[in-house]
Amino acid sequence: MTESGAPATEARDDRPERPAISGRAAPAAPVAARRTSLLVTLVLGGLTAVPPLSMDMYLPALPQVTAALHSPAATVQLTLTTCLAGMALGQMIVGPMSDKWGRRRPLLIGMVVYVLATALCALATNAEILIAFRLLQGLAGAAGIVIARAVVRDLYDGVAMARFFATLMLISGVAPVVAPLIGGQILRVTDWRGVFVVLTVVGLLLTLLVWRRLGETLPPERRQPGGLGPALRTMRDLLADRVFSGYLLVGAFAFAALFAYISASPFVVQEIYGASPQTFSLLFGLNSVGLVAVGQINGKLLVGRVGLDKVLGTGLALIALAGGALLLMSSGVFGKAGLVPVAAGLFVLMSSMGLVMPSTNTLALLRTPHAAGSASALLGTSTFLLGAVASPLVGIAGERTAVPMAVVQLSCAVLALVSFLGMCRPWQRKGERTAGERTGL
Repeated sequence: MTESGAPATEARDDRPERPAISGRAAPAAPVAARRTSLLVTLVLGGLTAVPPLSMDMYLPALPQVTAALHSPAATVQLTLTTCLAGMALGQMIVGPMSDKWGRRRPLLIGMVVYVLATALCALATNAEILIAFRLLQGLAGAAGIVIARAVVRDLYDGVAMARFFATLMLISGVAPVVAPLIGGQILRVTDWRGVFVVLTVVGLLLTLLVWRRLGETLPPERRQPGGLGPALRTMRDLLADRVFSGYLLVGAFAFAALFAYISASPFVVQEIYGASPQTFSLLFGLNSVGLVAVGQINGKLLVGRVGLDKVLGTGLALIALAGGALLLMSSGVFGKAGLVPVAAGLFVLMSSMGLVMPSTNTLALLRTPHAAGSASALLGTSTFLLGAVASPLVGIAGERTAVPMAVVQLSCAVLALVSFLGMCRPWQRKGERTAGERTGL
C-alpha cells in the first residue's frame, strides 16, 4: 500500500511501451516515445489552461463590452460569474461521464461544444445572449479540466504522477500571467469580439490535437457502469473516504487562499500601497514565476526523495506563516508596513502553492484509481466553489484596507491545516508506507 492508502503499483513513466497515449502503435525508438510524451504533455497542459485563458484573456475587454452592448457594468460582470459557475457545474457532469464512457468521447464532445460556444460569444448582440453563451462555454470547457487530471491518473502512478502534475503546473501557472497580456494586445488590433475569435482558434487547435494524438486511456474493463444513480453513489463513496475528503478540503482551502490574492491584490498593491499598474503587473508576474519555479523544484528534486505528505505539510505551514505575517502587517502591528514586506509575504504565499497543489491532487487521486473522473470532478468543483466564496469576502471592508484579504488567506490556510491534520492523518498510516516508500511517496 502507498502512503495515501491506495494499492501500490510500480510508478509508470513515459516509457515507449505505453501505446495508449497517442492511440497508435508504440514507436520502437525511445526518442520517438519522448517526443510523443512531450506532445501529450502540451495537450494536457493546454486543456488545464482553458479556464484561465477563457477568464483572464477576456478581462481587458470588459469596458469595451459594457460600451458596445450598452449594458451596466454589473450585468457584464455576470459574463465572468456564469463562466466560472459553468466550469464548476460542468466538472460534476463530465467527470462521471468519463468514468462510464472513457475519457476520449466526453472530452471531444466537450471541446467541440466549447469551440461552438466561444464562436457564438463573438457573435452575441446583447449582454443576455453573451451571458448564456458564456455559461455554455464554461460547462463545455470543464471537460478539459476534469478529464486532463483523470488521464494523468490513468497513465501514471506514484512518483511519475506527482512529477507530471508539477509539469502541468508549469503550463497552467503561466496561463493566468500571459492571458491578460494577450487579451490587451488583441484589443490593440481589433475589438472585444476578436478575443473570442482567438479563443475559438485555440479551442479548435486543442480539439484537433486531442482527436489526432490523445487516444483512449481508460480501458473498458475499468469503466463504471450505470447512469446518474451509480454516479452519485460513486461520489458519495468517494466523499465517505475520510482521507480523500481531507485532501479535497486541503486543496480547496488552499485554492481559496490563492483566489483571495488574485481578487484583492490589484486593489491592495495599487490603491493601498500606491504602486503603478506596471509595478503591479511586475509583482503579479514575479509571484506566478515563484509558483511555477517551486512547482518545478518540487517535481524535479523533492518528489521521490521526500514524502508527499511532508511536502504538503511544509507548503501549508508556509502559507499559514505568510498569511499570519500579512495580517500583522496589514493591521499595523509593526507600524505602517511598506510595499516591499507585503510583496514578500505575498510571494511566499503564492510560491508555496507549488508545493501544495500538485501534492494534493496526487495524494487524492492515488486513492481513486477506480473512479478518477468522478474524483477529479469533486476536486475541481470544490476548488472553484470555495474560490468563488473567497473572492467577495476580500472586499467586505472596502478597498482601503488589506486586512480582509489577510484574514481570508490566514483562515483558509488554518482550515487547510486542520483538514490535513484532522482528516488525512498521515502519521496514522505508517503501516501503509512500506510499498509507498519504494515509489518515493
